[in-house]
Amino acid sequence: MTNASPLPEFLVQRYHAQKAAMSDDTKARLLKLADGQEPPAMVISCCDSRVHATALFGAEQGEFFMHRNIANFVPAADATGENTGTAAALEYAITALKVKHIVVMGHSKCGGVKGYHDMCKGDAPGLEDEASFVGRWIRHLAPALERIGGVDAGREDVDLEKAGVMQSLDNLMTYGFVRDAVEAGTLTLHGLWMDISNGDVQALNAETGAFEAL
Repeated sequence: MTNASPLPEFLVQRYHAQKAAMSDDTKARLLKLADGQEPPAMVISCCDSRVHATALFGAEQGEFFMHRNIANFVPAADATGENTGTAAALEYAITALKVKHIVVMGHSKCGGVKGYHDMCKGDAPGLEDEASFVGRWIRHLAPALERIGGVDAGREDVDLEKAGVMQSLDNLMTYGFVRDAVEAGTLTLHGLWMDISNGDVQALNAETGAFEAL
């Protein structure tokens, strides 16, 4: 006996509405996708409900291999076997699906980033509790905070949001299968930051280290 409850009625209604509106082209595409997926890109984004990468780029099913976690962060490769969720998604995307692009997308008003910033300032004791899964996860942002001078530098949350994207891109290269693909020219890495207040996107310029309007 499981603890599952009936689906909320508003979700049932939305499901039936989208099924009724499904075009013949969509039905044909889904039939083709049932035979396998070949997404050209992997997008690593935040769990935040306001972040909707597929809608942002007008992507259809099958175009993005998606991985979401708190604060859209990619920890460095860990030989101890921890943080396997993100590592497993990366390994599958690159070694099995052969994606050609990985996009790490941060965003404004990120609760995970703010939580870590507050924790480091002593303003979030609940996150410092070792029993907090969120608190343990966001500690991975420590190198990103160091990039902007540490908590005493007085930088804004947005600076840490962008530093987190940059650190994630650096950390991606600690995975052998990522590094090999990049060096072989079959994979490119990209950093984005989105302003959720207006949907504007900035892309990381690798040469200048600055985020520029897309």
